[in-house]
Amino acid sequence: MTGTEEAKAAPGGLRLWLMQDVGEESKPRGGPHSSPREAHKTNKWWQVMCLTGVDYFSTLGYQPGIAALAAGAISPIATLVLVALTLIGALPVYRRVASESPNGEGSIAMLERLMSFWQGKIFVLVLLGFAATDFMITMTLSAADATAHLVENPHLAPLLSGHQILITLILLALLGGVFLRGFKEAIGFAVILVAIYLVLNIVVIGDGIGKVIADPSLWSDWSTALTQQHGSPLVIVGIALLVFPKLALGLSGFETGVAVMPHIDSGPDDTPEHPVGRIRGTKHLLTTAAVIMSVFLITSSVVTTLLIPPAEFQPGGSANGRALAYLAHEYLGNTFGSIYDASTIAILWFAGASAMAGLLNLIPRFLPRYGMAPQWARAVRPLVLILILGAFAITIIFRANVDAQGGAYAAGVLVVITSAAVAVTLAARQARQRKLAIAFGLIALIFIYTTIANIIERPEGVRIAALFIAAILTVSLASRFARSFELRVTNVTFDHTAQLFFRDTARRTIRLIAKEPDRRERSDYSDKLRQMSRDNDLTDPNDVIFVEVTVKDPSEFAGQLDVKGEVQHDRYRVITFSSSTVPNALAALLMAVRDNTHRLPHIYFEWTEGNPAANLLRFLFFGVGEVAPVTREVIRRAEPDRNRRPHVHAG
Repeated sequence: MTGTEEAKAAPGGLRLWLMQDVGEESKPRGGPHSSPREAHKTNKWWQVMCLTGVDYFSTLGYQPGIAALAAGAISPIATLVLVALTLIGALPVYRRVASESPNGEGSIAMLERLMSFWQGKIFVLVLLGFAATDFMITMTLSAADATAHLVENPHLAPLLSGHQILITLILLALLGGVFLRGFKEAIGFAVILVAIYLVLNIVVIGDGIGKVIADPSLWSDWSTALTQQHGSPLVIVGIALLVFPKLALGLSGFETGVAVMPHIDSGPDDTPEHPVGRIRGTKHLLTTAAVIMSVFLITSSVVTTLLIPPAEFQPGGSANGRALAYLAHEYLGNTFGSIYDASTIAILWFAGASAMAGLLNLIPRFLPRYGMAPQWARAVRPLVLILILGAFAITIIFRANVDAQGGAYAAGVLVVITSAAVAVTLAARQARQRKLAIAFGLIALIFIYTTIANIIERPEGVRIAALFIAAILTVSLASRFARSFELRVTNVTFDHTAQLFFRDTARRTIRLIAKEPDRRERSDYSDKLRQMSRDNDLTDPNDVIFVEVTVKDPSEFAGQLDVKGEVQHDRYRVITFSSSTVPNALAALLMAVRDNTHRLPHIYFEWTEGNPAANLLRFLFFGVGEVAPVTREVIRRAEPDRNRRPHVHAG
């Protein structure tokens, strides 16, 4: 049963509600971050920056604590290394990604264009697995950290302590409710939320800097601790270079920054092919966000490392996962601290919304087009329900623990950024930009090192990502096989010669003979015609049209048929076209001929030699095989009325 048939089988009201944003014949929906429709309202780049910023900036809620826990006293220096990698690595990479994919496709689509056939599809699915890890763990980790801020609040701790998992599940359910209701006015809300959150962080960090300046002993104690523990400055820098991969969560948000491109205002001279104004706005967005975040990362790392006792960063400590909130309560009072907690909780929760939007952009953009998801996967609401259930499972497995999810989050973030670095390196090389290719190649190597170091340090991250990848591959391939007998053709067009062929034969009986396209000598046509006449007792063997289908990329799922007619050897009428699969294309051709001529066409095959099971596998993976019965089965599924089905003959 296809996705459309499944939707029809559901109760009418529920089906209409679930499938409200997609019709039976609709094209894949890209989700909240996809290319907007013509009537879609766009915004200034700085406003859209706040939408991606709820993901990027919200990491301040937990990043300083994670950095201090991972790097100890070296945290500020390791953070400087991270900032350098952000500004001279990730930022140039994603500015190039914005130029190469101005409609929000992202680095995965760039790599997809460079690879074809099944190896390309599998590669994209693996990257989608890491991207899903990134976005799903963003949702669950952010909700868990929001819960930590709630539970650690002095006013709420007696009431909420011990209920972290339940609270996190409630926050995720509320997040799902936002998307089930409709994700509207998100940018306006994000602008307000980000503005309040950044202002409060300026107050907290500014107060911390003031205390560090007022008490020089804090700085001297930290310097002394560094030299006593690690010796010379060169050793300290070397250790910082080794431990900075543990801080990789501070790189989160760049892929989302590209995904929101369609929401940015276009320039007056923009065209769909070259939206120069949108690209320029996106580059402003990425640069401004990176600079703002870099400043906050450095300053927050300094004040939290110098002002918070190391024991408080450990699991169970008051600063674990909430270092800046600890400073807000400790030095600015519980009232201000509670206001800061509320702001942090809100932006962490809404960071999950940004991640959900990213998933709703990626899944419909790739999987339905590959035939690796049902048709209903193009609709937002069914996907939201599935993703929220997955988030529930992750939260329960990790018991809403922020630290436990950090490895998986970092693995997803780093693999996605590394794939972007590789993509822009290949794009620069393809464009013959040798110096840029070398520069991007070096950045890619740094990210590869960072990814490998992070995986070695926290292998549970790649294990979790492997589960996502395995799930995506299993579900995708199962869906592809289940949908293999659909028509899989979006449109059929005929050139003038092909139209003449069918117009002429429609006066009598339209008879088509399926023939291999690789042999086109006169004898090949005459022998084929003689064989088909003998096997099927054709009354007029000369009144036929040969059909030749060329298989291009069998890993593609659906496409258009451009049917061309020609006369071979001054005698034989031949129509040719390309497709990803022979039986489905022939079935679509027969249905189109029937609809255009109002006559039922006949098509004649010879039986395929070989094992039927092996031929079925050839069809599933290479688009050929047992053509005759599969063509008939595709027609049977597409046309329920037996009296309207084109005739399939095999002999």
